[in-house]
Amino acid sequence: MTDQRRGTRAAHEALPAPMREAVDDFADHLARVRNRSTHTVRAYVTDLVSLLDHAVRMGCTDLSELDLTVLRSWLAKQRTMGTARTSLARRAAAARTFSAWAHRAGLLAADVAAPLASPRAHRELPTVLRADQAAALMDAPDRSRTRTTTDAGAQTRDEDDTLPGSGNAEPTRDPDDARSRSGNGKPAGDEHDTRPRGDDSERVGGGNVATAGRATAPTGSGNDEPDAVLLRDRLLLELLYGTGVRISEACGLDVTDVDEARRVVRVLGKGGRERAVPYGVPAQRALDAWLAHGRPALAAPRSDRALLLGARGGRLNPTTARRIVAGYAEAAGLPRVTPHGLRHSAATHLLEGGADLRAVQELLGHSSLASTQIYTHVSVERLRAAYRQAHPRA
Repeated sequence: MTDQRRGTRAAHEALPAPMREAVDDFADHLARVRNRSTHTVRAYVTDLVSLLDHAVRMGCTDLSELDLTVLRSWLAKQRTMGTARTSLARRAAAARTFSAWAHRAGLLAADVAAPLASPRAHRELPTVLRADQAAALMDAPDRSRTRTTTDAGAQTRDEDDTLPGSGNAEPTRDPDDARSRSGNGKPAGDEHDTRPRGDDSERVGGGNVATAGRATAPTGSGNDEPDAVLLRDRLLLELLYGTGVRISEACGLDVTDVDEARRVVRVLGKGGRERAVPYGVPAQRALDAWLAHGRPALAAPRSDRALLLGARGGRLNPTTARRIVAGYAEAAGLPRVTPHGLRHSAATHLLEGGADLRAVQELLGHSSLASTQIYTHVSVERLRAAYRQAHPRA
């Protein structure tokens, strides 16, 4: 029995045996055939177990008795319990995916969920930084390095003197990884992050990035590690904003994924789909500095080919990376910023600069153009805001 089977088995022991077997087989199909990540499989299975539990309570004793009435009753119950429309849409998508698979596998006589409608999810416009705010965030590690150099003579630090980049903001889940929408075809979490997760916590400049996301500043002891961490942080920020990649895509990069001659990175995205994403001159400078002076200082046997390393030498953990972004944003006096916010900002600035929508779709790795079109709405809203503020007839 695979690890995936053991994990799903524990979650649905109360279901009748044939239903449990169907859930297990469906989970294996998602993981092995459709190449969905552990988080995506877990999200689908959680929704499916909820559906089948509801079906059993309605008197279904076999999977073949599942029908559209049961599906609609399940969604209606979810809605009365106050489930958000986005979650309802995700669960309906999970039910349709399972029903189609079960029909192909001969477990259902018909694809009973095919006519199941999804509630129209309310899509909020993403928050984006202005270009000058993004520039200030990119420069935040350099300002931290300047401060560290100035204070290098100090042998000890007050515990509250923290390094920008560690932040004290609670880590948040990247919406591209933590939410699901029928537009990208899958309920999910961190769908594509199949490479090693890396360090669970990070030691930055001798301090521990604990759950609160704080780290003590470098002590000036002569250790090169603080500078290495700052170089890593600068590259992380430049990659996130300069390429628009997801946080798990950035943390999943290997050194061999970087083509410096063409200045592109090979990204492993959702569903195991690969794409080549260009990056700019600032990111190239940050990359050169990291590879020459930063990565060698942090590299350890466990580093393998990982591009971005945690302070203990493992692959940088996405949770730690989120804290780094939040901490530098706080240090720069910016509104709360997440890696997904930098992705939003990159896409919006590209479109405002005249980039083609389909080119942005390819760069972001969206499977559907509908997912990219939200950024055109962002630009229109920004234009309206500027009009209302500046035009005397607004």
